[in-house]
Amino acid sequence: MDITDFYDTFFEEAEELLADMERYLLELDVEEPDAEQLNAIFRAAHSIKGGAGTFGFDVLQKTTHLFENLLDHTRRGELALRRDIVDTFLETKDMLHDQLDAYRNGNEPDQEAFERICRTLQQLALEEIGQDLDGGGAPAPTAAKAPEPTPVVEPEAGAATASGHLIVALLGVNDANRQLLVEELGQLGEVRDQSGDAARYEVTLETTASADDIEAVMCFIVEPEQVEVRAAGGESSTTAAAPQAPAAPVAAEPASGGPAATAVTRSAPTQKPAAKSKAKGAGESTSIRVSVDKVDQIINLVGELIITQSMLDQTVGELDGVTNGSLVNGMNLLQRNARDLQEAVMSIRMIPMDFVFSRFPRVVRETSSKLGKEIELITEGESTELDKSLTERIIDPLTHLVRNSLDHGIEPPEVREAAGKPRTGRLTLSARHQGGNILIEVIDDGAGLNRDRLLAKARENGLNVADTMSDDEVWQLIFAPGFSTAREVTDVSGRGVGMDVVKRNIQGMGGHVQIMSTPGEGTTIRIVLPLTLAILDGMSIKVGNEVFILPLSAVLESLQPAREDLYAMAGDDVVLKVRDEYLPVVAVHEALDVPGARTELTETIAVIVQGEGRRYALLVDDLVGQQQVVVKNLETNYRKVPGVSAATILGDGSVALILDITGLHRLSRTKKEARRPGRAAHSLEALSDNALETSS
Repeated sequence: MDITDFYDTFFEEAEELLADMERYLLELDVEEPDAEQLNAIFRAAHSIKGGAGTFGFDVLQKTTHLFENLLDHTRRGELALRRDIVDTFLETKDMLHDQLDAYRNGNEPDQEAFERICRTLQQLALEEIGQDLDGGGAPAPTAAKAPEPTPVVEPEAGAATASGHLIVALLGVNDANRQLLVEELGQLGEVRDQSGDAARYEVTLETTASADDIEAVMCFIVEPEQVEVRAAGGESSTTAAAPQAPAAPVAAEPASGGPAATAVTRSAPTQKPAAKSKAKGAGESTSIRVSVDKVDQIINLVGELIITQSMLDQTVGELDGVTNGSLVNGMNLLQRNARDLQEAVMSIRMIPMDFVFSRFPRVVRETSSKLGKEIELITEGESTELDKSLTERIIDPLTHLVRNSLDHGIEPPEVREAAGKPRTGRLTLSARHQGGNILIEVIDDGAGLNRDRLLAKARENGLNVADTMSDDEVWQLIFAPGFSTAREVTDVSGRGVGMDVVKRNIQGMGGHVQIMSTPGEGTTIRIVLPLTLAILDGMSIKVGNEVFILPLSAVLESLQPAREDLYAMAGDDVVLKVRDEYLPVVAVHEALDVPGARTELTETIAVIVQGEGRRYALLVDDLVGQQQVVVKNLETNYRKVPGVSAATILGDGSVALILDITGLHRLSRTKKEARRPGRAAHSLEALSDNALETSS
């Protein structure tokens, strides 16, 4: 067995441990630190150190050894915490992350940065506890550790016993894996004896390796709960999971508004427990690690299955239901099972928004400290699930929005106090499902957007604006390229700077951004995203002989336009009046050059859709119906097509294009600009009685 086969597993688990470490550090109350949080941070460092030593990642092992010793003094009460000390711990965590990335990419970590963090930790130990950390932090992985005060939390397993004999118990490991593990143990020493059954199989090993080394190797092969290591003849066993899972019950949650909820930056969510324990039974495996590529392959295969099922369903639908009753019933059952299978497979890629939100306590802490502001971060809906690909892509836009709210949304403490507000500003991150979408909101209780300043800045930038614009239209101005109302540029953010990139990235995920703001009360920025990019609930429409798909989440209603509700604008633009709102008309057949479509406007069907916060009236020939479609990336298989976001395969095997609402409107405007100054060929002249002599 090649130990490098377990590198990826180590990197993934180390990433999770570092994320846990950061969360616990941010939740710490420096005045009254919670013992369970300190133990959890210590155990995370210990586990990473053990794995790094086993895999030969010396720089990572030495750094975590220093950090582990410093954390040990902290949890013993020998090192009193302060804000600057916690900042140093967070800096160390970042350094560990950088070292981990270097090893993952096959490189050696930055030696200068390694030496700098070692000096920092050593200096901190000398100043605070009057001693260094084991002579500079270069011990061998098998070096003996001092006895721990609480063996249940951190057993003394740093070195092999005097006799060199250890007993490794494998719990609930199948025959194939057990044989591999025994072979791996044989590389760490000499197997003297082995006996037992599938429930508990014990291997007596004569070795000079430490129990820590053995635990680290085993834990990256099987579940931690499936391995126990003890000295030969010992009365009590040491479970390999001990360095990773809290042994004591979770501490009681402090009252709302207490020190843990508002310490320093007041960035820790009050609804989170101090420490999370893993409640798994011994020998029970509750999860497995599977690469994303394998999951994507399964999703693609299920998508093909759904397409095949649709083809069969369409064929069976043409048969006589009386003479082919059993076949029809079988197809109905297949349809239900295929839908259940599809939803089950899609749920594999769904991960909770806590994956995203857990990054922001650190952002809020550091940004508010730099700005001299007091901020309370509240997170809501962390358990709301979103497709993994979207959670990874939403992090950067969301980070920019959070920094904007902290820098230019929430006022300084003195300004807030003068306005009768609490000195502590409140920033809320929330997520919730709505239909087939997820709504992510960034809410601040700051000064809100200034309508007059936005309009003035827009005119200064040469944008075509009017005082009669609605608030929604004015708020959208901050997404114009290079637009900013910030009085001074900071190194944190500038409200508007880069906001066009934020909007473009969100649109690239099939979503849009909405802004609600009240002067003096705050601003809410809402991101609306589809739950997944792989499956889409769509509305099939027909234009000429072509079938297109509209995202069902974008469809508001449909109607047949009346002549008195259609108005011609200057040029060849047309608007449709729907309940006192004038909507731009987009003729799909004109935008996409579809032959054989209806050109008389009153004979078409207007589908009212929404994109990027605006509403449009799409003119189509017929509505075919609603159906769930498997999304196929058009750019990967062909190229980017204006007005089209993706494609799908219909039940008859034909390809249907999935329309991009906003892109379709832009394409329509571009074609109209190219045709001017002539008039369009459709029946605009018939609307002359309602013509409005206004500029477009």
